[in-house]
Amino acid sequence: MSATDVQDVKDIVREKYAGAALKVATGGGASCCGSSVPPGASPITSNLYDAAQEQGLPAEAMLASLGCGNPTALAQLSPGETVLDLGSGGGIDVLLSARRVGPTGKAYGLDMTDEMLALARDNQRKAGLDNVEFLKGEIEAIPLPDNSVDVIISNCVINLSGDKDRVLREAFRVLKPGGRFAVSDVVTRGEIPEALRRDVLLWVGCLAGALDESDYVARLAAAGFAQISIEPTRVYDIEDAREFLAGKGIDVDALAPKMQDKFFSGFIRASKPDGNSPAGCCT
Repeated sequence: MSATDVQDVKDIVREKYAGAALKVATGGGASCCGSSVPPGASPITSNLYDAAQEQGLPAEAMLASLGCGNPTALAQLSPGETVLDLGSGGGIDVLLSARRVGPTGKAYGLDMTDEMLALARDNQRKAGLDNVEFLKGEIEAIPLPDNSVDVIISNCVINLSGDKDRVLREAFRVLKPGGRFAVSDVVTRGEIPEALRRDVLLWVGCLAGALDESDYVARLAAAGFAQISIEPTRVYDIEDAREFLAGKGIDVDALAPKMQDKFFSGFIRASKPDGNSPAGCCT
């Protein structure tokens, strides 16, 4: 993508997520990246958190969740560790991580949208968690020093970036040696219709920016990561595709069958070598 295209995507993402945050703050519910489906109805964002995780968290944190997975349920987090959530939105995964790492640990959330940051900080106050800090910034330029984070999580955000290689290099930079990359993201498998790739609005809907699984692995390796794996957690079917594409000016009947089993939510794991870790990956 050209620098202009990258900036255009970033502006659209910022606008849509700001709107989602304001909708939650004023008593509405967010839905996946500006879709008209009600909260909980999206095939990407629904049924990601269980009742035990939701207990004690503000309802607004749940309503503002626009993710495609539940990285905090799958990531290994230990007391005393430092966690960074890339694209933290309303803060749900940061708050859950803060519980896991405990008072001796720290959970950072990074977001570029003022409205989401305001909502996240309000959710932190309501949750009564002190080991949380929300930072303003972009995931392509993380405002933390080298080798400062034990675990990086993210929830359906990296696919929205127009410069994923830079995101992965930044993630590698801030991780400590031996640190873990443990993110949920939308991933593709096989050839994708060009009409989807061309529609910039679908970047905001978590689809057009998704990487093919083999490409994702290659980019992680190029950034320096080892022990790479991608685990599908939810594969989307034709009817899911209809929901994705509805209202976007696309011939759903023509494209939906071509999307069968092409998109899935995946849990992507990798690690920053510490000198003792074996290299390599598996998918």
